[in-house]
Amino acid sequence: MAPDVDVLVIGAGLSGLATALGAKQRGASIEVLEAALRPGGSIGTIHRDGALYETGPNSALDTTPLIAALLDATGSRGERVEPSVAAATRYIVRDGKLVPLPISPRAMLGTRVFSLRAKLRLAAEPFVARASPGSEESVAAFVRRRLGTEFLDYAVDPFVAGVYAGDPERLSLPAAFPRLHALEQRYGSLIRGQIQGARERKRSFSFRNGMQTLTDALARTIGRVETSVRVERVERDGDGTWIVVGMRGGEAIARRARAVVVAVAAREASALLRALAPAAAQSLAAIEYAAVASVATLYRRDDVADPLAGFGFLVPRKEKREILGSLFSSSMFEHRAPPGTVLLTTFVGGMRNPDLPRRPDDEIAAIVGRELRELAGARADPLWSAITRWPHAIPQYDLGHLERLRRVDDAERSHPGLFFCANYRGGISVGDCIKSADAIASAVAASLGR
Repeated sequence: MAPDVDVLVIGAGLSGLATALGAKQRGASIEVLEAALRPGGSIGTIHRDGALYETGPNSALDTTPLIAALLDATGSRGERVEPSVAAATRYIVRDGKLVPLPISPRAMLGTRVFSLRAKLRLAAEPFVARASPGSEESVAAFVRRRLGTEFLDYAVDPFVAGVYAGDPERLSLPAAFPRLHALEQRYGSLIRGQIQGARERKRSFSFRNGMQTLTDALARTIGRVETSVRVERVERDGDGTWIVVGMRGGEAIARRARAVVVAVAAREASALLRALAPAAAQSLAAIEYAAVASVATLYRRDDVADPLAGFGFLVPRKEKREILGSLFSSSMFEHRAPPGTVLLTTFVGGMRNPDLPRRPDDEIAAIVGRELRELAGARADPLWSAITRWPHAIPQYDLGHLERLRRVDDAERSHPGLFFCANYRGGISVGDCIKSADAIASAVAASLGR
C-alpha cells in the first residue's frame, strides 16, 4: 500500500511541531498525531480575571537564529515581547532574605551572597587544571573542583533547581551543561571562557499573549495536526513503509508513512519502540523525570511588601525551604496582571521534594502562601491561586545519560526512516528544542531524498 504521507510525527509538543514544520518546509507531506486535546505539550497559557499565566515555560532565551526564522515562518514575530528592564535583576535566598545575584565583577566584590573566602576561591579558578576530555563529572563535582562548595550551594544548586528541577550531585555535566563543559575544555577556565564568550549571551523573550502563541502558530502553519489520538505502536512493513497504529474516540486508526518521528517523552517512546528497538527502549525507560507543580498566585499590590523589582528568586537547598523559587511574572513582562495587582509563579517539587506535587491543592497553596509570606512579604491571602501539576515535567540528564542516548542513535541507524526528537535529547530549553528539531528535519528530508 502507498504511504498516506511522507512523514508522521508522534507528539505535538514544541519538538514535534518544530520538526514537522521543518520537514514541511523541505518539501515533505506531514501529519502530526497528538494524544492531548490540544497541541503544545507543556507549553500553555491561561487567561483569568485579566491576568495571564503560563502552565509551562514562562519565557525563552534567544540562543539561535533559528528562533527568528521560526517566528517568521509562522507569522508570530510581531507578537514577540521583550522583558522589562527590571527583569535583569535576579535574586537568591540567603539566610531567609532575597539578595540580588551579582552580574558584574564589581557587583561580585560587594555582594552578600558569597563570603570573602568564597570570593577568594573564585579568584583562583583560572589556575585549576581542566578535566581530561573524555571524563564525565557530575555538575556538583565539577563546581566543587573549580569554584568551591559555597558557590555550588548558593549559585549552581539553585540554578540547577530552576532549570532542571534537578540534583547537581546526579546531573552529568557534559550531558546537562555541554557549553560549560566546553568552556573548560576550550579555555581551561570558566572565567576566561565567560569573558571570551560574553557577546554570545542572549536575552529572554515571550509573546504578547503568552508562550502558547508559539505552539498555536506552529500548529496552524503545519495544518495537519490531529489531536486526541493515542498512538499504541509503531511497526515497519516488509516494503519499508512505517505503520503507526492508535486509537481515537474508541476507534482504531492506522497511518502509513515513509518516515516516523517519535517526539514524545522518553517513557512513552520506550513503550512504542519496545518490540522494534529493545535496547533503545530500555535506555529511554531509564531516563528519570522530575515532578513539578507550578502555582500562579494573584495578589493585591498593597498586600505584598517586596517591590518585586526583578525576574524572581531561586532557593538553595541549604535554605531548607519547600519551594524551588518564584517568578515575578507581572514584573517580567507588561500586562500580565490587572492594575493594582501582582502575579507570581512559584515552583514546588523537583528532585529535591518529589512528593510535594502530589499533595492536595489546599496543601500546596498553603505551602506557597507561607513561603511567599516569609520571603516576599505577602501580608494577605492571594485573590486566587491556580495549580498545574506535571508528574513528568523535566527529563534528568543524569550520569550515564549520553551513553543511554547512544542506544537511541543506534536505533536510528538500524531502522532507516525512524527518528527521535524530544527534550531528553539535545537540551531542554525552547532554543535547544528548536535546534534539535531543525537537525532532525534535515535528517528526515535527507532520508526521503529531498
